[in-house]
Amino acid sequence: MRPVFIPIVFSVLILSVGITARAQTPVQSGTERYRIGYQDKISVQVFRHPELTQNVEVNPNGTIKLFRLDEPVLAVCKTEGELASDIAEAYKKDYLRNPEVVVSVAEQRSQSFAIIGAVEKPANYIINRRVKLLELLAYAGGPTREAGSRMILARTGSTANCKTGETQIDDEDTLYMDFKLKEVLEAKVNPELRPGDIVSVLVEDSVYVYGNVGKQGPVKFKEPITLMQAIASASGLASAANKGKIRVFRQKPGSADREEFIYDIGKIAKREANDPFLEPNDVIAVSEDQAKSIFQNIGRSLTGGIPSLFYRIP
Repeated sequence: MRPVFIPIVFSVLILSVGITARAQTPVQSGTERYRIGYQDKISVQVFRHPELTQNVEVNPNGTIKLFRLDEPVLAVCKTEGELASDIAEAYKKDYLRNPEVVVSVAEQRSQSFAIIGAVEKPANYIINRRVKLLELLAYAGGPTREAGSRMILARTGSTANCKTGETQIDDEDTLYMDFKLKEVLEAKVNPELRPGDIVSVLVEDSVYVYGNVGKQGPVKFKEPITLMQAIASASGLASAANKGKIRVFRQKPGSADREEFIYDIGKIAKREANDPFLEPNDVIAVSEDQAKSIFQNIGRSLTGGIPSLFYRIP
């Protein structure tokens, strides 16, 4: 059994040993620290059958496809020993008599924290321990001269936070938060991150327009912007939009919670109500979708800007 306190700098030595499983000897759950995640690269060896040795990447659906097996094997959220045991059972059922299987994680890509935007080294940082926002910002070389005043954190369900004893990902803690960059640099605000989090240091202030508009997405601005101006910048309302219920979500200071404001664009257009000024990172929802779905979509929209570059931090 591997000691749970071994740091990541020694993990290559441990992974080269691997975990062996015979089909008739199930490995007990929870005896190993690391659980396989999406995008991890897995090394599979079958004793006395070199033709079955292969390196595979965990698929987006959490499975791996192996030689001579008709059905894929679920890998995500399992330990190396659990996966080795399952693979041995699969080969025993369809192909081999008493297979002995070794499984090791060749590359731990699911334990990554992404930072993008106006930083010196935007990348995925693989850190196999707890890390806080300021520390990740430091690994990325800090903000560039072009950085604006804000940064955002998106959490849409980690690909690495597995529930012990289950094969499902805990995605209940969907989060979309914004911070003042100055307060993060001064460590006044410094939340702990989770694997899979995406941090974006913004060049300009922006609001996000979601739903029934001509072009949903971020609207950047340098001067104060109103609700009507933001919607106009998103190419206006679609025909299906409910003009009488435009929601604006605004994060409460020092909290992950958001306040919800409802405006009637029709009345604003007729000057029967004031056109409110927006704050950086406000979310304008021109739809009836639940807030959780809106923030999940915003978080996923950030993944297109994540570089393919990886750094491993000891």
